[in-house]
Amino acid sequence: MRLYYSPGACSMAPHIVLSEAGFKFDLEKVDIPNKKTESGGDFWSINPKGYVPALRLDDGQVLTEVGVICQYLADQKPESALAPKSGTMERYRLLEVLNFVATEIHKQIGALFNPKMTAEMKEVQLGVIERRFNALEKSLAGKQYSTGDKFTVADAYLFTVLNWTNLHKIDLGKWPNIKSFMSRVAARPAVRETLKAEGLHK
Repeated sequence: MRLYYSPGACSMAPHIVLSEAGFKFDLEKVDIPNKKTESGGDFWSINPKGYVPALRLDDGQVLTEVGVICQYLADQKPESALAPKSGTMERYRLLEVLNFVATEIHKQIGALFNPKMTAEMKEVQLGVIERRFNALEKSLAGKQYSTGDKFTVADAYLFTVLNWTNLHKIDLGKWPNIKSFMSRVAARPAVRETLKAEGLHK
């Protein structure tokens, strides 16, 4: 398998999952603005959407979208316990978190990367983010991870996008459960390994 990624982007979530589950895989960095891979390939030909992540499987097929790739990987190695069994209520709870992360955390923080965002627009956006963080803070109360006491693919995704708060100077101090979650996930060996591989380890 080959993961097409950009350092610190949402592709870090499947990168963490690949490491957590013990897969053997190749990494290829993508120059997103120019749509070129590190080996000089045309990224448009790999993922017509033009963004990471993209996972090329051993049979040549390409999977895209963070939540889908992460679940696919977990299902290939059920012994990793990174996703509950399909059809169970626990799996639907995982899907619930994945969808919340994708639509309400990833997209809301991600909007701040828009260079054309005015100060007024940013203020409104930060207000939306604060409301989403308030909800997340409550949902993490009394839990080690997003769905309970076990680390899952949802935590890899949540950690990845919450990590962007560092870039945008969003102080997590007012959300102690979120801050504790970030510290807990950052301490995992596979996460440290991923950050190092992407050149992000301090």
